[in-house]
Amino acid sequence: MFSSENSQHLTNWYTFGHINHGLLFFGLFWLIARIRGLDWRLLAVGVTGLLWEVGENTDLVINRFREVTISLDYYGDSVINSVADSIFMVLGFLIAARVPVWATVVLVLGTEVLTTAVVRDGLALNTLMLIYPIDAVRDWQRAGWVH
Repeated sequence: MFSSENSQHLTNWYTFGHINHGLLFFGLFWLIARIRGLDWRLLAVGVTGLLWEVGENTDLVINRFREVTISLDYYGDSVINSVADSIFMVLGFLIAARVPVWATVVLVLGTEVLTTAVVRDGLALNTLMLIYPIDAVRDWQRAGWVH
């Protein structure tokens, strides 16, 4: 679960975060571009996902993950994982386009609770730790590692 090989597989616990990215970006792009069609927003979320995957695999971001998150031995995603992450982000967007807002909220909150409970990480915690690392959070996350 906490292996350095985690980001080398097609899916992992962070797959939920990529789906949530798509769900949340659907809402963001709906607010920004209500007038434009779904095609424009889908393209925007696809490009955003690809840009994140490229950026996530730069030395700058990899080193940031190692410095401030529980991913001490993270060395980047495999190509298959990056492609799958982008596809899951688009899948999240497409789900949000077809279900009621309340279902999107339940899905995001549910997967965040699940990943936080099982692996002590998720989109919210990962984002928090990248932007504003908190020692107490990192200590709590490390206490859950199975050695």
